[in-house]
Amino acid sequence: QVQLVESGGGLVQAGGSLRLSCAASGRTFSSYSMGWFRQAPGKEREFVAVISWRGGSTYYSDSVKCRFTISRDNSKKTVYLQMNSLKPEDTAVYYCNAVDYNDPSTNFGSWGQGTQVTVSS
Repeated sequence: QVQLVESGGGLVQAGGSLRLSCAASGRTFSSYSMGWFRQAPGKEREFVAVISWRGGSTYYSDSVKCRFTISRDNSKKTVYLQMNSLKPEDTAVYYCNAVDYNDPSTNFGSWGQGTQVTVSS
């Protein structure tokens, strides 16, 4: 099973940028699609973005489309989330996981502790 550690979160003003990283362990990382998710206080975890195992295909939730970019480096077993034009409603704990590209609710790894992103207005 894929183990995951997220990092890169922090406090940023609205309109600012952050780059999240997700480091994975396990020999099969490069064979998995990878997804980013977030959970705001009092809300359920929601899908943010997914990238195919080779990185050739990506898909985003409507709420982050054109602002966030997901990418991966299989040689480093790491997936990234570049977040631009951040809004207060992006405030959440962000998680990554190995997922089914066509159904990101299906995951194959252990959830990490996530990384907190706080956007001030």
